[in-house]
Parts: sequence; C-alpha cells; structure tokens
Amino acid sequence: PKSYPIIGSTFASLANKENSIQWLSDILQNSPSATYTLHQFSRGYHVYTANPSNVQHILKTKFHIYPKGDFFKSTLFDFLGNGIFNVDGDSWKFQRQVSSHEFNTKSLRNFVETVVITELSDRMIPILSDAVDNKTVVDFQDILKRFAFDNICKIAFGFDPAYLLPSLPEAEFAKAFEEGVKISSERLGSLFPIKWKIKRFFNIGSEKRLKMLVSQVREFATNIIREKKKELKEKSSIESVDLLSRFLSSGHSDENFVTDIVISFILAGRDTTSAALTWFFWLLSKNPQVEKEILKEIREKSSMSVYEEVKHMAYTHASLCESMRLYPPVPLDGKLAEEDDVLPDGTVVKKGTTVTYHVYAMGRSKELWGPDFAEFKPERWLKRDDNGKWIFVAKDQYTYPVFQAGPRICLGKEMAFLQMKEVVAEILKRFKVVPTVEDGVEPVFVAFFTAKMKGGFLVRIEER
Repeated sequence: PKSYPIIGSTFASLANKENSIQWLSDILQNSPSATYTLHQFSRGYHVYTANPSNVQHILKTKFHIYPKGDFFKSTLFDFLGNGIFNVDGDSWKFQRQVSSHEFNTKSLRNFVETVVITELSDRMIPILSDAVDNKTVVDFQDILKRFAFDNICKIAFGFDPAYLLPSLPEAEFAKAFEEGVKISSERLGSLFPIKWKIKRFFNIGSEKRLKMLVSQVREFATNIIREKKKELKEKSSIESVDLLSRFLSSGHSDENFVTDIVISFILAGRDTTSAALTWFFWLLSKNPQVEKEILKEIREKSSMSVYEEVKHMAYTHASLCESMRLYPPVPLDGKLAEEDDVLPDGTVVKKGTTVTYHVYAMGRSKELWGPDFAEFKPERWLKRDDNGKWIFVAKDQYTYPVFQAGPRICLGKEMAFLQMKEVVAEILKRFKVVPTVEDGVEPVFVAFFTAKMKGGFLVRIEER
C-alpha cells in the first residue's frame, strides 16, 4: 500500500477497512519474508507476519517480552475485566494454572460429552428434522451459534440459557453477550480509538449501549455465581461438575475473579466452534468426495462409545483441521513488544509496537502448504498405516497457530475437537446440509473476535 509522510498508509487502511483480513493477507503473500510493517497515523507502526519463525519467536522464544499489552487490555477491559484472555504476568499464570488443572480432569471431559450429546439429541436434531419435514430454509450459522452458546454456558456455569429451543428464542443473556462482543470488537478494530474513547467519556452512542450490556451480562453472571455458592454451601458433596462449581469448590470465591474467568470461557467457547463448523459444512457441500469419506468413517465407528468413536475419527479430524486452515475461527492475534527486538526474519521491532501474526494468511501460503494451498484437501494431514488405515499427522503449531501456540496455547483444544466431531457425526449420519446459494457464489468471510459468514449460512436440510 502507498505510504505518505506522517500519515503512512492510513488512506489505504481506510479504503480496505471492510475486507482488511484479505487485504493484509494479500500484502503478506507478496512480501518476500511474509512480514510487513504497516504505518497508520492514529496507531503508529504495526508489524504483521505470516512467517512461522516469527510466530515461534513471539509466542514461545521471547514470550516474556510479547504480552497482550495495555492497548488490548484497556480496549477490552470493560467487557472482559481481568479474565484469562485479557491479562498478563502473574494474574494470567495463576488463572492458567487453575484452569489447566480443571480442564485436564476426566470428569470434565465426561460432563462435556454428556452436555453435547443432550443438546444434540434434545434440541439440534429435532430442529433439523422439522426443517426436513417442513422443507424450510434455516440459517445454519445461527443454529450452530445457539448450540455452542447453550453448551458453553452449561459447561462454564452449569446454567442452561435454552437458546436453541425450536422457537429460536431471543434469550436475554445471549443477546446481551453477543452485542457486547460486537461493540468491544469494533473498538479493537477501530483505526481511530479516540472516537470510542470520546463516546465513552460522554456516555453516548455505542459506548452508552456497551455500558448497559456489560452491566446486564455481569449482573446475570453474578446472580448465577451467588446461586451456585448457596447451592454448594447446602450440599456437602459437589454433584455438579461445571467449571464454576469447580472454581468455587477449590476455594476461589472472589465474585469478580470468578465472573471474569467464566465470561472469558464463554467468549472462547461460544463462537469458535460454531464458526469452525459453519465453514466446515460449507466446504463439505462443495467437496462431496470428502463427505463420502467422513460418512464411511462415521459408519465404521458407530458401535463404539462416543469418546472412543470420535477419538479415532482421523479423517474427520483432518477435515476439521483443513477447514480451519482455510477459515480460522480467530484469523489474527496481536502482542505488544515490551522491549526493542529483532524478529528471526530481520524485521526490527521497536518497544511499544504491536506484532500480529496473521493466521488466515498463513493458512493460504503457497510456501507453507504447496501449490495446491487453495484446495480443501484433508489428505494433506494424513498418511496410511501398514493396514491401509488413515493416521492423522499433526502440523507444527507455529505453522498452524489456529489454537495459538506456546505457553498460551488454547486449553479447550481437545474439548473443541470432541464437540465438533460429535456434531459432525450426529448430523451427517442423518442429514445432508445443502446451501441455498447458487453454484460459484462464495460466502464472505468477516471477523469480529471470531470469523463469521456474512449474512448467515442459509441451507436446506435433507434426510440422508
């Protein structure tokens, strides 16, 4: 992009604001080192990279000098508070330790499994069956989002918002949460942060709205926490295995701390799996051969227990990884340099500069994935064993940082795959998901905190 003295590439950034993910991706594809330093008048210098060596450097080797940083924390503080995704240093370490312990228990995995299966059999499948019977067009992105919201609230809070009822209700907490995320995300992407800061100072417009939404979400969360505390006091043994009960039972009773961490987990689990599945089903509709292979695998495994069944679905696992390579749920992520530094590719980084690794651009790099990078090809993640069965071969996490990498790698990664594979298995063995758009029409990839399909994913559901 053209750069001018003082204002840098601000005009080019403004002109490409609506498709900034693709625009930045194109810049990185054309850069010899897959790194580019963008200069904007209001935000100074900003380094974007799609180079795995640089990603490893900022997420692992020099992790200590690349925290989230004050810009990120102050922008999202109103909504996320001091939750795990919005803090650094000792506070992050402590929350990570506590969460890591809870995430690695077998009882949580069993609980997640039960929650997902119940939500699928009692809500998702009946809604899709009705769509078959009534020949209705449904927004599959909305259904997947509601499904994920119910799931994560049950897993995090032990609370059922009943967002995926047949009537597709306007659940108050869900809507407040969604709008709060959207406004906070717009803050983060603003080219002129002074605009939202002025609105917040005068308590007008979107900032007045955000204040109201945050108050609503936090009040709701606090009430659930108080109820849960009361419940745990009255019962000597803990029967509920949701994350909130686990935190409270292990002695973490500070309401603000628990509210922040639970809101963070809802944010992490709400949109990521639904975004990943939306794009997965879209790609599947365009690649019938892949769908055929997945169906074959599902039918072979259906006699096993759910966990064993999905654990061994190598082809399905590869297909999900391949889908997230092309359409990552979180397309970019930034860190702030706390010291002067030089990246492995020679890029000079001054203290106070934001360094963003561009996951979307990395997934579409010819250098990283070969000349067929644009193809949806699960086989690139697989090899055959001596008996001719597929074995999944993971990629280096710095080449494929879809779940982040290094010390901050996603704690819920295994839980996410378990949920997604269960959804894929249960839906595909019963239904065929058919997009209503004409052939050749590509949906538009838009990103707030997570990636969405612009205008929803309208489909017809057919019985298999």
